[in-house]
Amino acid sequence: MDIVVLIKQVPDTASRIQDRVKDGAIDLEGVTWIVSPYDEYAVEEALRIKEAKGGTVTLLSVGPERSASALKDMLALGADEAIHIQDAAFEGLGPRALAAVLAAAIGKLPQAPDMVWAGWMAADQDQGLLPIYLASALDMPHVSFVTSIEVGEGSATARREIEGGKEVVEVDLPAVFSAQKGLNEVRYASLKGIMAVKRKQIPVWDAAELGIDVAALGSGGLTDVNISTPPERGAGRIIEGEPEDAARELVRLLHEEAKVI
Repeated sequence: MDIVVLIKQVPDTASRIQDRVKDGAIDLEGVTWIVSPYDEYAVEEALRIKEAKGGTVTLLSVGPERSASALKDMLALGADEAIHIQDAAFEGLGPRALAAVLAAAIGKLPQAPDMVWAGWMAADQDQGLLPIYLASALDMPHVSFVTSIEVGEGSATARREIEGGKEVVEVDLPAVFSAQKGLNEVRYASLKGIMAVKRKQIPVWDAAELGIDVAALGSGGLTDVNISTPPERGAGRIIEGEPEDAARELVRLLHEEAKVI
């Protein structure tokens, strides 16, 4: 069972990004970078499947030079190989164009994967589009929001969350899966894994290495026109009086002033 896992480095989710909004943009200078938490679930699930079924786990990440540290963090957990996809031409690409880049990288691997895993969304942009576009680019089925999975011979049965309930989806492999919170608990890196990663050389693939015509990709993304913090909330109001009178006054205020009913 050969598995590819996509990971992305994002600002630490504990960072107060709202304090970094300035002049219509977000200043990320000096922020701590981590692996997107949903991607960690994807890596952990791939490792568990590998331990049960055998095979390999290969990590792919598109990003600047610092993304190599995210790959090493996940290699330390037990992944076999990692490839860093880095090219200035890839900066600012939208999810459709990035999916084309990743599809080209997956096509260059020595062994076609049986499964491709990713977090259902990255914790920075919260778009949740990349796994869908990638499945289309690879001509594979896609199952999102996976909270548990059973892998058989040539197929998998996944349970996923949907609005108002849960679904059970059986899908033929190869396929693309995206991980939801609750899928597993991510392990800690062992000392052996951490030491092994220090000697690991991660290959870097650029557009030329992948045979990609960057101009043909287009941007396919969104442009930030202006970023601002939400307006401060006004002070609350306390309605005095007997419960019945207070309730009557609350309904009136919601109707006439707030205009929500």
